[in-house]
Amino acid sequence: MKKKFIIVTGGAGFIGSCLIKYLLDSNVKEKIISIDNYSSGYKRNHIKNKNVQYIKGDNKDIETLLKKYKNIIKVIFHFGEYSRIFQSFKNYKKCLEYNINHSLKVIEFAKNNKIKIIYSATSSNLGNNGKDENLSPYAWSKSKNIELIINYNKWFGLKYEFVYFYNVYGPGQIFNSPMAAVIGIFENQFNKNKPLTVVKPGTQRRDFTHIDDIVKGCYLAWKKGKQNHYMLGTKKTYSIIEIAKMFNTKIKFLPKRPGERFGSTIPNNNAKKILGYTAKKDIRDYIINIVKKK
Repeated sequence: MKKKFIIVTGGAGFIGSCLIKYLLDSNVKEKIISIDNYSSGYKRNHIKNKNVQYIKGDNKDIETLLKKYKNIIKVIFHFGEYSRIFQSFKNYKKCLEYNINHSLKVIEFAKNNKIKIIYSATSSNLGNNGKDENLSPYAWSKSKNIELIINYNKWFGLKYEFVYFYNVYGPGQIFNSPMAAVIGIFENQFNKNKPLTVVKPGTQRRDFTHIDDIVKGCYLAWKKGKQNHYMLGTKKTYSIIEIAKMFNTKIKFLPKRPGERFGSTIPNNNAKKILGYTAKKDIRDYIINIVKKK
């Protein structure tokens, strides 16, 4: 039976919705189904297209939600998880429920129905030679899912690809929400003439990746991947204070937070070697355009 569907969990979120748009622009033959519980996704991110269907529901119910499609699904892009470090301390039960219990259902569904899973891994657990996986409930839960998927491959033949995200930014990012990332927070504060809030000490270094480069890498992982790990970063880092100073505005320091890491980029050339992927956009150019527009 021909497999006709692509599933995107978290398809109403920032990255998921941009991926759906990229898939449509790439003229994929398969139809697309988004599963989202709208805890951090929005209906405004829906794309009106006859080949896209949106289902409201939790990942833990994926077996029921996709019951009539399970034999004709080609791939699952699993992006619908709890995705912030600092907030994962405040809401650790929700983080673990979403990222462990709900994700297990997605992984089981993929395994039982012989569907490849593209899993959005995280750079947050890569620092300090991998020891940073225990810095936060978020990083720990993501690292356990990576281990589980690898073991499911060994035990049951589950097919997978891991795509690692590095501080994703760009059009469609979250601005005014606890789930906003640093560039969204800074951009929102800058446009409202508020000081940029930098978590101490400010010397933490990050690799920032534009959403266009991220979704391109996800697509290539599906099309060209060989069951491996792909770092979808620029391999160029900036400190948080360097980023803040690019906005040429006032800066306010916040107290140091639990789970804060100082670096996460690690050498890995699989994305270029296997996928032919290179990130094209630099965060500096993005910020320059924001400052110019004001």
